Formats: sequence, structure tokens, C-alpha cells
Amino acid sequence: MYSTRRATRIGLFLIAARLWTGRGVPAQAQDSLRLGAPSGLQLLVDEHNTAPTLRVVLPGRPASDSSIKVLFPEHVTAVRQGDADGQRLYLWEPGTRAHRPVWRRLRNALEYERDLPGSVRVVARATLDSDGVLFRYEFRNGSATAYDMIYAVTDPRLTSLFHDVRLERTYVHYASGLELLGAETPARLTVPLEQWLPARYLASFTWPVPPQRVERREDGITYYHTTRRVDEPFIATVSSDTAWVVASFTRSTGNVWSNPALTCQHVDPQTALPPGATAVTVIKLLVVRGSLRSAFQRMLLQRHLLY
Repeated sequence: MYSTRRATRIGLFLIAARLWTGRGVPAQAQDSLRLGAPSGLQLLVDEHNTAPTLRVVLPGRPASDSSIKVLFPEHVTAVRQGDADGQRLYLWEPGTRAHRPVWRRLRNALEYERDLPGSVRVVARATLDSDGVLFRYEFRNGSATAYDMIYAVTDPRLTSLFHDVRLERTYVHYASGLELLGAETPARLTVPLEQWLPARYLASFTWPVPPQRVERREDGITYYHTTRRVDEPFIATVSSDTAWVVASFTRSTGNVWSNPALTCQHVDPQTALPPGATAVTVIKLLVVRGSLRSAFQRMLLQRHLLY
């Protein structure tokens, strides 16, 4: 009797420890976490990937729809004080090989915590709004190490009616107004895809505009830089039927960019993380029915309210 009870207590302790560290594989209920907004938008934990992945489902679409899949995050990178290069603290991987976090449902939000190398703990929360999802990362530094910079890359990948491989419906905003991100490269519309891809298209916001317009790197990826700075940390893609707009924005960032093959949107904010301190970064993903201009106006109303 004693040994049975003791084994049970030990088993419960081990389960609790695994759940606390975020390394356990919780009950199957984790795959059924789903939030719904009055607008009809849904936010779900993606059941096909154990690394943190979410899906945003449009009103009227089946819960299995993967038109908007968000890697939450794609990676976390930090630069120690005095170092020149960044250190990868986390990297998303597809499938079921990664450790599944323990998701919590908090009213209209889904949240998990995870320990990262360097005694950094991240609390990642996705809050469903009527017009999209607010992604919030809270970094807690439990060490004596100072990080000059840390950031988590939220990676929304757009398929189906949002897929825009030649950047024909992906926009940014300059002082002169809304323009196509790829407008300065008209050849992208006609060259064979194998010449256009793989590519990254970037527009500076606070960072200097690179002097080199086009960079072909050793990894085979071509980087295109716009010759002007955008005046808002905002990037948007219009659906092929022009009924919907998906847009990403934040309070401030170095640049905005897209990988056109994935039609992903990046507005990745960075922050410092002193020893023993806590720092927060926030991104909003708008998913709205309406015009591109109305989505932009909505961003202007919300951007400075991000916390």
C-alpha cells in the first residue's frame, strides 16, 4: 500500500513538473483549444504541429481551414551585451518532433510559457479580437546577463485566397500613400518563378535604407530593398477576391518585409532585456472584411494603443 501511494505521488509530481516547464505532452484537449469572436473569426491551436502554431479562420469557413497559419513564434533571437552576433534561443520546427507547450485558455486568449536558454522565460499570449489577433511576448530574464536586444518573430503564413507570390496585392505605406511593396521591381510580374524565388522584399522603417538595392546571397536568396522608408510599421495583403485584408503592424520596428513564396508578413519589434528584468513586445494581425484603406485607418487608430 505504501509503495503504491508513493509511486502515485511520484507520478503526479513528474506530470506536474513536465506541465510547469512546458515540456510535457498534455491531454488531447490541447488540440481542441478554440476561440470565437462575435465577428465570426476563430482562433485555434494547430493540431498538426507541436511547436506553437495557430490558425485564424475566417467567418463561415470550416475549422480545418489553413488559409492563415501563424508560427507563434518562428524563432526567438537575442544579442548579449558586448556581442556582435545574435544567439538563437528558439527555432520553430514543423510536425510533431518538438515539445508541445501547455496551452491555457484565458477568456478570449490562448497562452503558454516556455523556458529558453540563458535563463530566459517567455510568456506568449494570443488574444482574439473582433478584427484580428493581438500577439504579445513577455520575456523574463532570470540571469545576470544583459541582452542588448531580444525579439520573437511572429510569422503569419498566408495561403489560398491570400497567397501573393508575385507581390501583386501586398502593400506598405509611404508618406505619399499606400503602394505595392514590390512596385520598384516590375520584372517580378513576368520573370519565371525560378528566377524570382526565393526572395525577400524589405522596406526600412527606423533602420537606414541599405545602399545596395538588390543582394544575392550565398544561400541563394535574393534580397530586395525599397529605396524609400515606409512611414508606418504596417504591411497588408488583399485577398484575391478583394473582400478581405490581412495586415500586420506594431508600435515600432526596424523594417517591414515579406517572403513572397509564403506571403508572410513581418513587423518584428525588438527590445532590450536587462538582468532580472521583464520586457514585452506586441504585434497586431488585422483580419478584416473591407478595403485596404479602411484597414490602414483601423491600424492608425490602434497602433499607439498596443501595450
